[in-house]
Amino acid sequence: MIEVDHLTRVFRTYKKQPGFWGGVRGLFKRDFEETAAAKDISFRIAEGEFVGFLGPNGAGKTTTLKMLSGLIYPTSGTARVAGYDPTKRENAYRRLFALVLGQKNQLWWDLPAIESFNLLRSIYGLPQDQWKQTLDELVDLLTVRDKLNVMVRELSLGERMKMELIAALLHRPRVLFLDEPTIGLDVVSQKAVRQFLREYNRKHRVTILLTSHYMADIKELCERVIVIHKGTKIYDGALGRLENAGGAKKKIITFVPADGGAFPETWQSQHGETKRADDGKFTLCVPSERVVAVSQEILTTGPVADITIEDVPLEDVIAELFNAQA
Repeated sequence: MIEVDHLTRVFRTYKKQPGFWGGVRGLFKRDFEETAAAKDISFRIAEGEFVGFLGPNGAGKTTTLKMLSGLIYPTSGTARVAGYDPTKRENAYRRLFALVLGQKNQLWWDLPAIESFNLLRSIYGLPQDQWKQTLDELVDLLTVRDKLNVMVRELSLGERMKMELIAALLHRPRVLFLDEPTIGLDVVSQKAVRQFLREYNRKHRVTILLTSHYMADIKELCERVIVIHKGTKIYDGALGRLENAGGAKKKIITFVPADGGAFPETWQSQHGETKRADDGKFTLCVPSERVVAVSQEILTTGPVADITIEDVPLEDVIAELFNAQA
């Protein structure tokens, strides 16, 4: 469904010198700086896949989505979505995809959402019965039927994002680009959006490319992730394999000694890095194959009030991957 080959986008920006005379000098001689927001990126995404697109701020994620949407042109390389070249901006292609930017609105701020939905029906030339059927399905899945006639500016952030998703899906796109759709939402709204996206992808086989800084979004929705750093792709594969890649198959053991436990502040395990918090809680990062031995060591050293064993957080795995590429 999505084919990207050596996609590159270089931005040329003017570096203005400070002060009045710096501005005057800029009239006669200008210094420019070139920044590669995307460098030689290639990947393939099959129909119906739900793929996470990860990277730190400024890595080039949004730039890549905009190139796939035809909003900006690549400096070099090619991309095809469902057989179309996004740079040609053909009407048939624009009916095929949708782009949702978590920090930008497409709905009219001072009108009820239903008015914007009617406008989109006219723009896309949707039959009334098809539009009504799709709208009913979406508002029921997102539980916002009672908010359709409320001014968009009076909706909560979570309700606005649900309306943005409805607006993006009214024309039944085959490809959906999502850029930070849960940014700023509370945990309840995040969960509702994730449940909707999971169900919609399963039911309609829509190809979805998702960027998010919330690792809960990625872990719950995506089996495959693409990671870019400084405009370059550094990983493309299964999420489970990524979790092992950066974490080097490690586990986190956290325990709280019972009152009077034989764990002084300087206590250290022989099998992993040990840290002690101000509240007396000990945290160890140990290789997976040593988890049983370290747990036995802890329990035989002294009484323990509580102990937990967890995977290394995905955020830490990805941060370690970024640091390795720095």
